[in-house]
Amino acid sequence: MATAEWVWEIRKEFPALGQEIEGKVPVFLDGPGGSQAPQRVIEAMARAMVEANANTHGAFPTSRRVDTLMAGARQAAADLLGASSEEILFGPNMTTLTFQISRAIGRLLRPGDEIVVTRLDHDANVAPWLALEEQGAIIRWVDFHPEDGTLDLEGLARALSERTRLVAVGYASNALGTVNPVRRIVEMAHAVGAWVYVDAVHAAPHLFIDVQELGCDFLVCSAYKFFGPHVGVLYGRKDRLMALRPYKVRPAPDHPPEAFETGTQNHEGLAGLIAAIEYLADIGRRFGSPADPSRRAAIRAAMGKIREHEQALCARLLEGLEEIPGLTVYGIRTMARWAERVPTVSFRIRNRHPREIAEALGREGVYVWDGNFYALGVTERLGVEGQGGLVRVGALHYNTLEEIDRFLEALRRITVHRV
Repeated sequence: MATAEWVWEIRKEFPALGQEIEGKVPVFLDGPGGSQAPQRVIEAMARAMVEANANTHGAFPTSRRVDTLMAGARQAAADLLGASSEEILFGPNMTTLTFQISRAIGRLLRPGDEIVVTRLDHDANVAPWLALEEQGAIIRWVDFHPEDGTLDLEGLARALSERTRLVAVGYASNALGTVNPVRRIVEMAHAVGAWVYVDAVHAAPHLFIDVQELGCDFLVCSAYKFFGPHVGVLYGRKDRLMALRPYKVRPAPDHPPEAFETGTQNHEGLAGLIAAIEYLADIGRRFGSPADPSRRAAIRAAMGKIREHEQALCARLLEGLEEIPGLTVYGIRTMARWAERVPTVSFRIRNRHPREIAEALGREGVYVWDGNFYALGVTERLGVEGQGGLVRVGALHYNTLEEIDRFLEALRRITVHRV
């Protein structure tokens, strides 16, 4: 099987993919830590710094351009997530936004109220809720099945009660690639009157997100994971936002979404966010079959194309890893369960430290991550936290089958010859 032609076309939009570093054109399989950006994102950010470098709500043209930019960014993010623009908040990153919301929710809690977190999550969707123990909240932990990296839903059912106020869960694991059944989790939580806060950072570059279909109360992601700049995006159901009293400076608006956005936003970053979402929509318009002319329909078509290509990448990756002696893949290992994962694969090689493997691959021009990736609960549960964690390979839609083969060939050399 060869890489689809449309992938070669879109790769032309990414200047980073063709650069030479230390004598090699790199293979970027570090996508879970951050994606590369298309040229249009880079240009949009530079243009904003020239044409709209002002603060908001001023009585002059460049400020009015910023107001227009902010409104455009909210609408673009709403189109990405299936929300209303009134329900979109911006911040520096997912972690900061989550701490902002957790503090506001903390004002509603009473001693003995319970919050459910999982060991499968990135710590950015754990630590902000653990902090509420200071206010008397009780934290309930839900485990995952170490044999396949899937969430223990029976354990979740046992953790829920009439005292549960919030369930914090990831859409897709940034360590193991597992896709959680979020809609089912939301139904379980809502049945006991709890809200659901979804970390979709790792899902956003891989899956079509529909907050209405999921039924969640909050969902958060980061643009730098889906081909944009370092900007955090949060969806909050309007009635949930209205029920909260955020921490803010006194002159700031009292109503959402602005009330939750502390300080001046990253305006050039929001220009890049719009461009990144338009990039995704263009994939749908050029190579998919949108149901209608809307940006939302184009995004849906794009994610369908992306999902199809990433399935081929993951199949090639898992098949190749199985052939390497002494290598253990963690999480779902069969393509028969593709619906339950994204193309993020973590592994260890017997008697080899993950950093040693990552460094050796780096010398070959293949970029992967090692460690715990802030998914501390995962590496602790798997018993590898004190042993350097995992090696993580994360494909994105701009990756090719040829790059997967180059990675596998390099890994075989490293494994056999210890280069």
